[in-house]
Amino acid sequence: MNKRKSIKTKDEAKSGSLRKIGKLAGRVLAFIFVTLLLVIVSLYGVMWVIMKGPSPSAQKLFTLSVRETSAVGFLANLYLTDDEIAAIVNENSAAASSETTNASLITISEEGQSSDNGTAATDSEDSKDGIKIEEIKGSTFKGFMMIVDDPLRLFVGTPGGFGSGYEGITLEKMIESAGAVGGINAGGFYDPGGGGNGGIPDGLVICEGKLVWGDMGTPSSVIGFDSKGILHVGTMTAKQALDADVQWAVSFGPTLIVNGTPCGGMSSGVNPRTAIGQRADGAVLLLVVDGRQVDSLGATFDDLANIMLDYGAVNAANLDGGSSTLMIYNDQILNVCASISGPREIPTSFLIR
Repeated sequence: MNKRKSIKTKDEAKSGSLRKIGKLAGRVLAFIFVTLLLVIVSLYGVMWVIMKGPSPSAQKLFTLSVRETSAVGFLANLYLTDDEIAAIVNENSAAASSETTNASLITISEEGQSSDNGTAATDSEDSKDGIKIEEIKGSTFKGFMMIVDDPLRLFVGTPGGFGSGYEGITLEKMIESAGAVGGINAGGFYDPGGGGNGGIPDGLVICEGKLVWGDMGTPSSVIGFDSKGILHVGTMTAKQALDADVQWAVSFGPTLIVNGTPCGGMSSGVNPRTAIGQRADGAVLLLVVDGRQVDSLGATFDDLANIMLDYGAVNAANLDGGSSTLMIYNDQILNVCASISGPREIPTSFLIR
């Protein structure tokens, strides 16, 4: 009798322990749920103040910032109608430049070397192997400028194929596969809801003087180098680009500077950015700006244009940004990737031999 009573007591003790563990787990889950709910409510409240508050500028900046992303563009729809969003976007859309590069404004020395015109840097490293990397800072951003003396070292990296059945690869893998010393992400790609795999580029892709993606007759924003190393920017068809001797090119935009003149109508949100430019002496300017970070919210198109002008750019264009923005040199990722899951798979990059 006593033995059976002892066994029952042990079972009851075990059951009681399980109940305590269950209650504790329930409290922890309830705490996590309440905390997340409070965070969500707080964020919603902050966004409501931004979107419905007294500042039209804040509403415009928030709307443009989220609408430039594939994953969180829907946030603007929580507060504004489709017509209201369209009015803001259309009013502040960057105008496509009809002007294209005047190659005579770029003079490349036979040695492929260039002088240092950088004036916007806060910290810099001595040029090594014809490449210099400088830290840049602004009121809402920080990032890096890579200056490549010889423009003929630039070429377009790809995953090896595009379209249905193909996927993009990370910038790191492109660099490794091509035996490059570094590079940045380049053209845009089909990315519904932020879930694209980088296999379908936007616009065109030209490699080694051949059109490998896109069609000959559709105008698009072209960003690429001819056989002399001159950077061409502007809206043109693939045929026009190939007729201009463009050997390596991708599509994105907008054009920031053309023939020494900054392009107008470039209102935008604040986001991570990637851009490319060229000085009159041929040196190539590769720029990445961190965004969506506590210490670096991001940059606008005007910010990019001003940075490029400070560095003496004659021509410059915006490349794909957001979660794709990345710069790698000598096996090191220099900037902070904005993607929570790490560097994204992309279709194209500008790499350095």
